[in-house]
Amino acid sequence: MSIYDFEVKDGEGNTISLSQYKDKVLLIVNSATECGFTPQYTQLNEIYSEFNEDGFEILDFPCNQFGGQAPGTTEEITEVCRSKWLVPYAIFDKIEVNGENESPLYTYLKKEQPFKDITGEGSEEFKKILESINPNYMDNDDIKWNFTKFLVDRKGNAIQRFEPTEDLNDVKEAIKALL
Repeated sequence: MSIYDFEVKDGEGNTISLSQYKDKVLLIVNSATECGFTPQYTQLNEIYSEFNEDGFEILDFPCNQFGGQAPGTTEEITEVCRSKWLVPYAIFDKIEVNGENESPLYTYLKKEQPFKDITGEGSEEFKKILESINPNYMDNDDIKWNFTKFLVDRKGNAIQRFEPTEDLNDVKEAIKALL
């Protein structure tokens, strides 16, 4: 099994197969337009621009499960992403990444790349926030917050998980290594 076995809804609500991304390196992100991590769009755009011609894509899945920080419809979220953050890559339909209604894609990604720890700049403060919401947050593989990223190789295998506080330069280096 790989991510190519999954279908998702694009930003217009059309069902598409992720097999259309065969032979590409992917970064799959659950995003939010009103989050403290939202400025990551700027660096994600730069990474996309630098590597897109080499066979790299970012798949952006808005998610409103964390603090209600992705309000509005997919269309409204896409408009904010395109106009305010100048996001050039694919923005998909809003999904859930945890719980009873989670996207099967995310069930697969979490199984392939379980949660390890929160690291990077601001991680200690972020851990305290997560602990105040759920004292047992370390005990499962759930997505912890917006802007968790999964790196997928050219064969559709999820090979690395990056938590929101991890340095995007590290993400960039991991992408570069796969390209």
